[in-house]
Amino acid sequence: MVDNTRNNPLKAAGKRLVPNIVLTFFGFVFVALGALGLILPVLPTTPFLLVAAACFANSSPRFHDWLLNLRIFGPLIRNWQETRSIPKRAKLLAILTIVLVGGTSVVFFIEATFLKVLVSAILLFHIFFIANIKNTELLTEKEG
Repeated sequence: MVDNTRNNPLKAAGKRLVPNIVLTFFGFVFVALGALGLILPVLPTTPFLLVAAACFANSSPRFHDWLLNLRIFGPLIRNWQETRSIPKRAKLLAILTIVLVGGTSVVFFIEATFLKVLVSAILLFHIFFIANIKNTELLTEKEG
């Protein structure tokens, strides 16, 4: 079968249209989930916004720029995309939130010992994971 999309830009654009619409749709779904994460203590915000940024980066430069220019989350997303690092303050805030919200859940709301151990192990995994991500400040000190 011959691929004529190289000679016909309209066909090439049509082939990209559906994936772009799908990625843009999912980008907004993840932005909405991230917004819910601002309100609900059990739902993370930043991972959803990072996935939204990836969706927009592959589908809509306009929405990707919008997300990167958000006052609070733009710099965090930009740091992650460029250096795979997060600021020390953001790491401490994330760990503190996990300890407070997760610890409160384990102590006050979970009755079964097995579930307490399981949830505690999951929380400790996330704390360990976050603690081992590079600090943005350390990277800028090495460069400077």
